[in-house]
Amino acid sequence: MSLKILVVDDDPDVLKLIKTVIQSLGYEVLGLVDSREAAERISHQKFDGVFLDARMPHLDGVELVHRIRNSATNNSVPIVMLTGYDDVETMRAGFRAGITFFMGKPPEVRQVGNILKLMQDVMLREKRSYVRLPLRTVVTCRSGEHRFTSASLNISEGGMLLETSGGLDAGHEVELRFSVPSSPAILNPLATVVRREPPDRMAVQFVDLSPEDRKAIQGFISVRVKL
Repeated sequence: MSLKILVVDDDPDVLKLIKTVIQSLGYEVLGLVDSREAAERISHQKFDGVFLDARMPHLDGVELVHRIRNSATNNSVPIVMLTGYDDVETMRAGFRAGITFFMGKPPEVRQVGNILKLMQDVMLREKRSYVRLPLRTVVTCRSGEHRFTSASLNISEGGMLLETSGGLDAGHEVELRFSVPSSPAILNPLATVVRREPPDRMAVQFVDLSPEDRKAIQGFISVRVKL
């Protein structure tokens, strides 16, 4: 499963250079010259990392960083901003907006490779947190005095999709009890219902995972996914 990088720069030559280097290192790359299209993609498409120029027409780099940090699925990805080394005010604005690294322009091939190495651990952790794996296990649910039994359809480090909702709507907190094949222990996380799906499914997000529960879920995912 490859990592996907978004590169946004209105200079076609810079865009081509960065895209070529990243692809040569085994990453999947989407290169865009229009920051408006990048903002639209970010709103519904998941990326593992972003390279973007500081100065672009329409949406500049700082505004695009704000869009990324406020998005539903890309708010935690590492972001590299490209700017001149002497552009101190832009760098300060970029860090305030939420960039992870900055890189001088014009970029050097070795620079791009070194920054990707620094980003890799963060990107892999982010990738694992969104990977959903099939899991069929009985899940006991309790919300206040309301108790019911459901079954899981899939699981990620961040949550689960359950076959039945027990009548719970988005926003309800629910205590879960279930097991995963990688661990003999019973997991008991607290979760929040984030959405309902037809016919009666509900997606929940873990909000209080103990270190033991997190380790069990990560273990289940890691032995089945090679990133």
